[in-house]
Amino acid sequence: MTPKAKRSWVWWNIEQPIARTFNFADILEDAPTGVEWHTAPHTRYLLNLMAPLRRQKVAQAMSLGRRTVGSVYRRTRPDENGRPRQRAEVRFDDIAGCLRTPAGGSSRQTILVVEGERVRSRLLSPREAARLMGLDDDYRLPERYNDAYHVCGDGVCVPVVRHISAQVLEPLLAASANVRPVAAE
Repeated sequence: MTPKAKRSWVWWNIEQPIARTFNFADILEDAPTGVEWHTAPHTRYLLNLMAPLRRQKVAQAMSLGRRTVGSVYRRTRPDENGRPRQRAEVRFDDIAGCLRTPAGGSSRQTILVVEGERVRSRLLSPREAARLMGLDDDYRLPERYNDAYHVCGDGVCVPVVRHISAQVLEPLLAASANVRPVAAE
C-alpha cells in the first residue's frame, strides 16, 4: 500500500475477540433432533467418494483411538481426466465448513464421527447449526429441518456481529451523537 493510500484509510485499533472456549465436537448433540445417523453402507459410500488424501485423514483419525469429529462436504471436482466427479472432502481441524442453506443445490454439512475403528456419519442437526452461529440453545428453531437450517445457513455469526457492533458500530454512533453541526456565520 502506498504511503498516500495509508493516510487515506481510517485505522481501527479494536480489542481482540473473546477466545473460543469450545471445539466442534462440543456443539454436537448426543441425541440429535431432526436428523438420523446414516446407515453403514451410506457412510462407506461417503468414504468411497473421498480422494486418497482425504481417506488418509480418516485413517489417521481412526488410529488416534479416541473420538474425533470432522465435517464433510460433497463437491464436484475434476477427476484425473478432467471430467467432473463428485467428491467428499473431510476436515478434522476443529473448524466447521460454511453453513449453506439447503436451497439451490448447495451441499449440506455432514459430520463424520470417528471412534477408533467405528466411523459414523449424519447431517449436522439444526440445533448444532444454530450453536455454530452463536445462537443460544433456548433460541426457538422452526420444526422442519430445511426451515430450521435456513435460519442459520448463509447467515451471520452472532458473536462476530456482537464484537463488531461493540468495537466499531457503537463507538461510531456515540461519536456521531456528540458531533454538533457548525453554525453558519
